Amino acid sequence: MMTLQAFLIVSAALFCCGLYIVMTRSNGVAVLMGVELILNAANINFVAFAHYFSGVMGGQIFAVFVIVLAAAESAVALAIFLRLYANTGSVEVDTADRLKG
Repeated sequence: MMTLQAFLIVSAALFCCGLYIVMTRSNGVAVLMGVELILNAANINFVAFAHYFSGVMGGQIFAVFVIVLAAAESAVALAIFLRLYANTGSVEVDTADRLKG
C-alpha cells in the first residue's frame, strides 16, 4: 500500500513540471498542457487526502469537478488558439495582444 507521502511527492513533481512548462514556454498549446499538469497534481492531492483522512467521497467529487472544469477550460482555450492561429499564423502567446477588439 502506498503512503500519503508517496502521493504528495508525485503530486509535487507533477505540479513542478507543470509550473516549469507554463513559465518557460511561449507556445499556447504547451502552456495549456502545463496547466493541465497542475490541475492533475491538485486532483491527486484531493483523492489522496480523501482516502487517508475522511473516508467520504468529498475528495473524489472535487476531483471530478476539477476534471470537468479542465475540459471546459481546454475547449475554450483551444478555440482561442485556433482564432489566434487564423489571425497571426502562430499560437505564440506573445502575439495574443493582436486579438484586442
